[in-house]
Amino acid sequence: MDSSSRYGAQSFGRTEINWDKLDKTKFYVVGAGLFTGVTVALYPVSVVKTRMQVASKDTIEKSAYSIVKGILRADGIPGLYRGFGTVITGAIPARIIFLTALETTKVASFNIVEPFKLSEPTQAAIANGVAGMTASLFSQAVFVPIDVVSQKLMVQGYSGYARYNGGLDVARKILKADGIRGLYRGFGLSVMTYSPSSAVWWASYGSSQRFIWRLLGYGNEQKESIPSQWSIVCVQATGGIVAGAMASCITTPLDTIKTRLQVMGHERRETATKVVKRLIADDGWKGLYRGLGPRFFSMSAWGTSMILAYEYLKRLCLKEE
Repeated sequence: MDSSSRYGAQSFGRTEINWDKLDKTKFYVVGAGLFTGVTVALYPVSVVKTRMQVASKDTIEKSAYSIVKGILRADGIPGLYRGFGTVITGAIPARIIFLTALETTKVASFNIVEPFKLSEPTQAAIANGVAGMTASLFSQAVFVPIDVVSQKLMVQGYSGYARYNGGLDVARKILKADGIRGLYRGFGLSVMTYSPSSAVWWASYGSSQRFIWRLLGYGNEQKESIPSQWSIVCVQATGGIVAGAMASCITTPLDTIKTRLQVMGHERRETATKVVKRLIADDGWKGLYRGLGPRFFSMSAWGTSMILAYEYLKRLCLKEE
């Protein structure tokens, strides 16, 4: 039995489906629809989080509640979806790249760490962490320009930020002012934010899921039965919440700095150091954690929804033997 087969034969491996067992066409087509639905549901949280992170010292609307109230008063429900068209356009290719890199790297990583005879939660943490970081690195080339444009749309007219006539207008003005590098503003920080965040998320998810299965008695001689679908969903959802909590707490400061760099106009260029100094001067060290609440909620809700949709998708797209 080869190593990938042994990985699939582990007790909690019964709840997992390997990349080589999937119908790839069905996986991508159905996946695009599923993840679009999750994005629609959780996008407003990203808008609120972004506005909290860029609020100036004199801005009245700083709390999540006051920001939502202000958006609804000024623009109604559509205001909570500013920049959504841009995000959804780039999200599909970015996710295809991410999921492909994630699954292929995960299998390779498990094969590499298996000879070290580490505990299964540790193996899962390492393999999932490496896979998550690698997938994030590959997808950033597509995602960062989308992120820059969408975040400018999210904050337009708020706290003194410029207004635009849609995503194309934002892209045109960025290219005119800064060229192609303007679309990659904050790329280094994006890599430093999303790659560790993705690594922490997937490492936490992989290890916590196996830890929970052990607590429930699976993976030992006393309990070798296959868990019910309800048990699988509950364990995966709990793993998603734990992973979201870990990732948001560790990477929120970098995300706050990155967001501020990406939304500022070309006439207000600042370095990351200046952004940090301004945040600390305004709010102390807690300024680096602006938007932690919405980001924690977003990462936990997004992570849980995404992983449940993702695992369901894999079961749905399982090749018939």
